[in-house]
Amino acid sequence: MTAGKPLIWDDSRLANPHDQPDKARRVQRMFDGIAPTYERVNRVLSAGRDAYWRRRTVAIAEIKPTDDVLDVACGTGDLARAFASARPARVVGSDFSAGMLSLAAQRRDSITWCRADALGLPFPDQSFDVVSCAFGVRNFQDLGVGLREMRRVLRPGGRVCILEFTMPRSKLIGSLYLFYFRNVLPKLASLISRDRSGAYDYLPQSVSTFLDAPSMSRTMEEAGFCRIQCTQVTAGIATIYLGRVS
Repeated sequence: MTAGKPLIWDDSRLANPHDQPDKARRVQRMFDGIAPTYERVNRVLSAGRDAYWRRRTVAIAEIKPTDDVLDVACGTGDLARAFASARPARVVGSDFSAGMLSLAAQRRDSITWCRADALGLPFPDQSFDVVSCAFGVRNFQDLGVGLREMRRVLRPGGRVCILEFTMPRSKLIGSLYLFYFRNVLPKLASLISRDRSGAYDYLPQSVSTFLDAPSMSRTMEEAGFCRIQCTQVTAGIATIYLGRVS
């Protein structure tokens, strides 16, 4: 979003971004606005580590040639393409941001792109062997509903792989990370993207107020997943959650 466009996230809403009744609408507008520079900002702000996190997620999923994969909240398609490189039978990417999907679909690949809300996926029960989501569940209007939808479309024996930001457990690393996250990242990201919507003020606040790994694991179990595994990457800046369907 460029200068002159309305502010989506102000201080009052950022105090508790996950409790906003219109969170989904604001997130959708936010991603439509930052879509053109989204990948470039991610590469710069993570020093390229985001690509490694996605590759690790695919490795943890243990993709088989017969697997049908659904990447929820796929954005511009980075994780979906990482899954496609593992050569499963099929990859579908879904997102409710038209701006993100239009960029994802510009590249020639074998992936099917679908505009869909993660809280109401337009797929029959037991349609996929793997469902993934990178940095998306934190943005759901209702996390429980979104996780249950992911569980619904998975076949017996299926896996869910969720890559999400977390706060490092080390006090030293955590304090340095918070300083960067709250003071450097928003300014640098807004400069690169020319965003004035508050998107990159929302990012650190939505992470620091989101569930930690134990709480996320319990929430996944409540949604019907079992044998939850948590893999921290890059000193705990992000965590990969693997859950299974019995």
